[in-house]
Amino acid sequence: MPGRLSRWLLRVAFAAHLRPDQSAGYVAVRPTPRSRSQALGFLKCFLGALKMEMTEMTGVSLKRGALVVEDNDSGVPAEETKKQKLSECSLTKGQVGLQNDFLSISEDVPGPPDTVSTGKGGKNSEAQLEDEEEEEEDGLSEECEEEESESFADMMKHGLTEADVGITKFVSSHQGFSGILKERYSDFVVHEIGKDGRISHLNDLSIPVDEEDPSEDIFTVLTAEEKQRLEELQLFKNKETSVAIEVIEDTKEKRTVIHQAIKSLFPGLETKTEDREGKKYIVAYHAAGKKALANPRKHSWPKSRGSYCHFVLYKENKDTMDAINVLSRYLRVKPNIFSYMGTKDKRAITVQEIAVLKITAQRLAHLNKCLMNFKLGNFSYQKNPLKLGELQGNHFTVVLRNITGTDDQVQQAMNSLREIGFINYYGMQRFGTTAVPTYQVGRAILQNSWTEVMDLILKPRSGAEKGYLVKCREEWAKTKDPAAALRKLPVKRCVEGQLLRGLSKYGMKNIVSAFGIIPRNNRLMYIHSYQSYVWNNMVSKRIEDYGLKPVPGDLVLKGATASYIEEDDVNNYSIHDVVMPLPGFDVIYPKHKIQEAYREMLTADNLDIDNMRHKIRDYSLSGAYRKIIIRPQNVSWEVVAYDDPKIPLFNTDVDNLEGKPPPVFASGPLCIN
Repeated sequence: MPGRLSRWLLRVAFAAHLRPDQSAGYVAVRPTPRSRSQALGFLKCFLGALKMEMTEMTGVSLKRGALVVEDNDSGVPAEETKKQKLSECSLTKGQVGLQNDFLSISEDVPGPPDTVSTGKGGKNSEAQLEDEEEEEEDGLSEECEEEESESFADMMKHGLTEADVGITKFVSSHQGFSGILKERYSDFVVHEIGKDGRISHLNDLSIPVDEEDPSEDIFTVLTAEEKQRLEELQLFKNKETSVAIEVIEDTKEKRTVIHQAIKSLFPGLETKTEDREGKKYIVAYHAAGKKALANPRKHSWPKSRGSYCHFVLYKENKDTMDAINVLSRYLRVKPNIFSYMGTKDKRAITVQEIAVLKITAQRLAHLNKCLMNFKLGNFSYQKNPLKLGELQGNHFTVVLRNITGTDDQVQQAMNSLREIGFINYYGMQRFGTTAVPTYQVGRAILQNSWTEVMDLILKPRSGAEKGYLVKCREEWAKTKDPAAALRKLPVKRCVEGQLLRGLSKYGMKNIVSAFGIIPRNNRLMYIHSYQSYVWNNMVSKRIEDYGLKPVPGDLVLKGATASYIEEDDVNNYSIHDVVMPLPGFDVIYPKHKIQEAYREMLTADNLDIDNMRHKIRDYSLSGAYRKIIIRPQNVSWEVVAYDDPKIPLFNTDVDNLEGKPPPVFASGPLCIN
């Protein structure tokens, strides 16, 4: 097309199923020579976006799905012709990730886009961010994002390399190609796959019909000033013991609506009607104390209705924990009444199922009128909450922009992904993006070295951080005064703020209790990071010593039980069956020299592989098993041209709800598979 700037995108689709013992992996490729920042970027290949964090659960399966991906959103240089790749992928619990070797993803890191290459020998790390999410959830609230930090490249100047966390091997030798992952957050779309195998989509905004629901008037009957006073009363923000609201139009119906509005919008408050000097007042007061916020009133919920409202959450450029914090603030409830199966990326468009205790679909749907970049729908009432790790996996639609490489190189890389898969490394996000890796904190926890835990979390560190965190750390280093350092944080929900609040409350001699203020999932993130660090290193050694074939003494899963491959059975298995343990008290180790490698690594870290129980039960590691090679399912891709870098490259669920037509590209696909 002479005279027109034509760009290219590659669409890739795949499904990878995760067994209960697995989480999504990390795809990588052999990098071509490039700068430090680019070398990091190449890991985030469209498959690199497939990271799922693991959270300890019961039995053999100790992981929870979490997706995290690099957070970069810069514009497209107008002077450059670009190729883009769009990949649609499904990861289910047995297969996660698309790597040549590995793929790395970070969840909440602003900066320039990542350059990724899929090729001869990339590295694989897990894209979380989940999620789990998160895994791996830092608990930052919306306000904590008010300051921009430096670019990802600047941040990583002082951060980890893939080799630092054991990501060193490859599964393929093809040349590969390079591209930019997540140049815009809309280049990465995640749909959760539930335990029943259904892909979650937001396609229904209707509210279940329920005669016991209050009327829509509950959202308008109170003035803004009255809502403010009631919220302050509910959250114990002032010394008032009650709030009185005059009933201007005194009818029974009007009083009933006000009663319903207060009880529905402000859990924990009760109401009564009083006569004062000939006027009617509705008086709101606390009946159950502060615990009422986390435990909605039982008597206000119909007995015939399931206690949990399940809904599909569509969110843009917000991680799961931040989204929960936003919803809880608008609903005026504690975040811990929400549950989910896995955390999802921040820098992405994601769709996942959420459950909340005793909040009506009507009230949730009302948030669609208040919130930007969120949409709630597909409501239903259920008896049970959601549990971490119950998902089968995630379906991904990923764009790689500005790809370099021939059609043959693209075909080779994608064929390798489809036919061989990738090393199921844990990605860089799990280990942090600054000079203090999260696995070091986890190791200190396991060593019961609590002063070191405190110092590692709070001390100043190299690398770019948000300005308020830098000031907080500087204050801590100067004064060791938790209250003074806490005052440097505009919002206190980040991990540093929570730990400082705990130190202010319990004192410097009770670090264990102070650390316990941090939400449990966030605390476990650190020790899971250490497990991941060990696993990455051991898998690299396993591949170095034995290659990509099963050998006697390897482990495979039979149901939920790990067993050894015997000499006579080795031909009955493939490398895709082999698992490696995350260290813990309830796992077995390979019956070859990798077992001794585990022991040596933990001994060097002053840990006893034969006693992974901790004095504090939460930090006892039972362990888990994880496949070392993941082969995704239903992989497909296409390269298409487009000539406007700002046009949407595919329709989201919200686009489809609004009836928007699909995007029109400059030309048809060049190759489809």
